[in-house]
Amino acid sequence: MRTSRKGSVEMPAFVRQLVKETEKRVSSFFKGGRGGAAEGEQAGEGEKEEVIPSPYLDRPVLDKLTEEGCVRWGLTYALGSMQGWRANMEDFHNCVPQLGGELADWSFFAVFDGHAGSTVAQYCSQHLLGHILAADGIAADDNPEKVRGAIIDGFMQTDKHLHSVARREGWERGGTTVVAALISPYYIYFANCGDSRAMLCRSGQVCFSTEDHKPFSPLEKERIESAGGTVSLQRINGSLAVSRALGDFSYKGAENRTPCQQMVSPEPEVCVVERSPADEFLVLACDGVWDTISNEELCAFIHNRLRVCNELRDVCAQVIDLCLYKGSLDNISIILICFPGAPQLSADALHQEAELEDLLEAKVAEIYEELCSAGEEPDLLSVLTVLASTVIPGLPPGGGIQSKRNCIISAYYQQRDTHKPAVPNGLGSS
Repeated sequence: MRTSRKGSVEMPAFVRQLVKETEKRVSSFFKGGRGGAAEGEQAGEGEKEEVIPSPYLDRPVLDKLTEEGCVRWGLTYALGSMQGWRANMEDFHNCVPQLGGELADWSFFAVFDGHAGSTVAQYCSQHLLGHILAADGIAADDNPEKVRGAIIDGFMQTDKHLHSVARREGWERGGTTVVAALISPYYIYFANCGDSRAMLCRSGQVCFSTEDHKPFSPLEKERIESAGGTVSLQRINGSLAVSRALGDFSYKGAENRTPCQQMVSPEPEVCVVERSPADEFLVLACDGVWDTISNEELCAFIHNRLRVCNELRDVCAQVIDLCLYKGSLDNISIILICFPGAPQLSADALHQEAELEDLLEAKVAEIYEELCSAGEEPDLLSVLTVLASTVIPGLPPGGGIQSKRNCIISAYYQQRDTHKPAVPNGLGSS
């Protein structure tokens, strides 16, 4: 990634160094107290402690899947995805920048956030678009009501076919949320089923965002209870944290009720937004992003990063790392779609970014020297803690100090190398 005059830096290497400082605490917190004997205690005589596999790893998987592309009418896009602290990667995606035929100027993008396994998310990523296009309504005349109906029908048909496959293959559990955007020459059709989210930024501000489907939302809770379920711990029957999803058929067995009246509904909420020359970018992301950052913060952060990054995949990578640093313990997936009106690289912004990184390097050096003078061993966490309480002007809006940890960690290890004791002449030679 190049955001200023400084050379490229491989972010994961530095992230791994910071993770080493915190992973034991995180692992202990999430693996302790899960129903068995507490750490240091023995199970009673004759008792067998049930071992429940943790959904979290001892250390996160930091490798990123990235993808990017463009179409002739000016749309560019990038995907970034990372497993993170989760024991398994359950996210899938669709990036179809051109649908072809009479829909050559149409695009489709979607994020599928699986739960209780990845099987359903993978199946839906392979079949949802086909069911949407097979429904009557998607045509070049771009009739919003017909398109909206086709999207809903596509979701319902996907869930119906998925149910047949699940019974045949013996899939007992598992589901996926979906957030998708179908982009035509005149409209953006947003489809949301669950708690993944879409957001459109126009003229530097959040213009539109989808609403999460959570069990405690009044209308969702009413449907759940009418279908014989309960909402406790903000979850359906104390277990499932979303109220709409594809799959999850153990929550869809209420007799004499339509699919949309079950505890978990497969019906998406479809919103139509007319396109504008002021449209800058839209984001599709799973809740691993939205659990740590608000719509407004992410809009401001991406708006700023587009002015200093020459590749969209770098922007996605920075969002993923920001969410990790802010405490996301989930899989993290984001699709960033930019319109012709998106912010462009700016010489002034690049200069400001370089000045900010110079300032951060100087602050790290100052803190390192102060800790050494006080007789302390300056570890990375100590430096980060002091720096977090320092006023730093010019930090990326929406990202704050967490968004510059790449630079900070690099500066820390530079200081550590500089302060290594010199090896006396003659020692270590053969």
